[in-house]
Amino acid sequence: MKHKSMKWMFLALSLAALLAVGACKKKVAPPPPPPPPPPPAAPTASISVSPSSIQAGQSASLTWQTTNATDVSIDGIGAVQANGSQNVSPNDSTTYHLVAKGAGGTQEATARLTVTQPPPPPPPPPTVTDEDLFNQNIKDVYFDYDKSDIRADQQGSVQADLEFLGQHANINFTVEGHCDERGSTEYNLALGDKRASAVKNALTAAGINASRIKTISYGKEKPFCTESNEACWQQNRRGHFVYQK
Repeated sequence: MKHKSMKWMFLALSLAALLAVGACKKKVAPPPPPPPPPPPAAPTASISVSPSSIQAGQSASLTWQTTNATDVSIDGIGAVQANGSQNVSPNDSTTYHLVAKGAGGTQEATARLTVTQPPPPPPPPPTVTDEDLFNQNIKDVYFDYDKSDIRADQQGSVQADLEFLGQHANINFTVEGHCDERGSTEYNLALGDKRASAVKNALTAAGINASRIKTISYGKEKPFCTESNEACWQQNRRGHFVYQK
């Protein structure tokens, strides 16, 4: 009987020990699961062009930079390295569109290059003809009232005319004799003829070929000034040079 009691006591103690061990095991929390891996980094992209404005025919430098990208392209250029630069010379204004793709997504960037047309070339300078040079350089010779001899103060004009005509031997011309309004028409026609001849003689005496020179008298018929005063009359008493076309 005593042996049987000991057996039951042993079983009870064993069961209690098992229950205690089971209770302890239930209190231990399982280890947490490992954290998920971080998402792939998103690509970055930038693009610039310098200078930002050019004239047609000029070039600019296109520069770009990307990170975390495995596929980089620029519209109009195609696939490019992740970072780089390239000279561009478009004929028209262009927006360069960069696309950078990677495991973390897609990033885009743009740069605008403005292309202006160069200004038109300046017009060629006007052609200076012999007639233009003649009118710019030849000086008329003025006379005193009722006189046909060349005054001392007109010798400078005669000398300037000689220099120009000597340098332009291909030019032919007419010397017109003019008078002021005083005196008769017939008298002034004769006086105008003397004045034109006086100028011609001064030129031929200095070496200008007489065949280049014609003379004509208009007397008082073609005045340069129409007022009745000495200042105006002086303008009309002249030997006037006209280019022969």
